[in-house]
Amino acid sequence: MSAMHRLNRTLAALLVGGALVLSAGQALAGDVQEERTEIREQSDRALAHLYKVDPGARKAVESAAGYATFSNKGIKIGVAGGGTGRGLAVEAGTGKATYMRFVEVQAGVGMGIKKYDLIFVFKTRKALDAFIHEGWQYGGQATAALKHGDEGTALAGAVSISPDVWLYQVTSSGLSADLTVKGSKYFPDKDLNDPQAK
Repeated sequence: MSAMHRLNRTLAALLVGGALVLSAGQALAGDVQEERTEIREQSDRALAHLYKVDPGARKAVESAAGYATFSNKGIKIGVAGGGTGRGLAVEAGTGKATYMRFVEVQAGVGMGIKKYDLIFVFKTRKALDAFIHEGWQYGGQATAALKHGDEGTALAGAVSISPDVWLYQVTSSGLSADLTVKGSKYFPDKDLNDPQAK
């Protein structure tokens, strides 16, 4: 085989390899955009479902510093269970969105699959920023502790889980007053928030 022939074969291999890398990158970018769109649509559905079962929640969300929505499909078999989910945190006013993920580990006895939406409402920008930039982990168990007075009835269906943070859990049958977020960890999705991943 002549030196020129070997050179041609090498160049051809490099061109093919480059094309494969380029197409893989384009496919990855397409996947990222597709996932972002899916999460946004999922967030819209979660809010629509919440407003349907609790019309007063709309005022709570729209007057807050921001909100975050997550959809979960938890699986519980035997003595241990868990779940994962994706979500979106949105800053009021600017509409800036941050893509999030969460994981949860639950202990208990039983068997079944539980699907629900979580809608966090942040009364202050500080609480929202901490959730987005630092992530958030809840190690205890929250139960409905309805607060009235200065909050009125807008948050009547939510649970106070930390200062300036309220949470709605919406199941197929409506709002759940018995929230269990033990062992749940929420954190920003680096891949989906990467500005280079377009």
